[in-house]
Amino acid sequence: MTLTRDARLLQTFSKLADTLVDDYDIVDLLQLLVDTCRDVLEMTAAAILLDDGRGELEVLASTSESSRLVEMMQLSAEAGPCIQSFRTGRAVSLPDITEAPAEWAGFRASALAQGYRSVEALPLRLRDSTIGTLNLLRSETGRPPEEDLTAAQAFADVATIGILHERSIRESAVLTEQLQAALSSRIVIEQAKGVVAQTKGVPIEEAFTLIREFARSHRLGLSSVAARLVERSLTI
Repeated sequence: MTLTRDARLLQTFSKLADTLVDDYDIVDLLQLLVDTCRDVLEMTAAAILLDDGRGELEVLASTSESSRLVEMMQLSAEAGPCIQSFRTGRAVSLPDITEAPAEWAGFRASALAQGYRSVEALPLRLRDSTIGTLNLLRSETGRPPEEDLTAAQAFADVATIGILHERSIRESAVLTEQLQAALSSRIVIEQAKGVVAQTKGVPIEEAFTLIREFARSHRLGLSSVAARLVERSLTI
């Protein structure tokens, strides 16, 4: 049975809520979020950047494993809609990337070269703490429908609650530790993708898909599976 769009949105909220347990996997949570933005909200691409604890943004999840998308997001984290949203704690809309300000030249050139024409940057924020941004890219100019942006911000809010679950945001040391752990997990996942790509003789994109499918089919955390692949204690 084919689910309606609204049903898929509700299903995603349910899945996000299910992750709010002691052993949830942050990377898997955020990957679900960006995939939903692409598939259900019909964005061309989506990515999440998190604060590394030192005020710098790092890509933690994206709908494409293409290094070009990651590099573009990093450019935005240096000067672009991502960093502006992160610093202000507010949504930043750029309906036409060609009209980006001069100081965003690096991001503008990279985005246009990859076929993106508009971007929305939404803060991952809880009260006065902003821990990252959700970034939505489209291959056409103009803003997405307002209801889609509302849904995306709601996804971002749920993800933020998940990241900060049972952690006091007033204890900066604890927050830094959790975010650093998430970023460290991403490094291990990158290594695991290389291992699978080499052993299976498949592209990086397919390697990541294989890892995720194995983790989900065996009810294991994505980071845990990645670590075992890197240690060579697991093969898929």
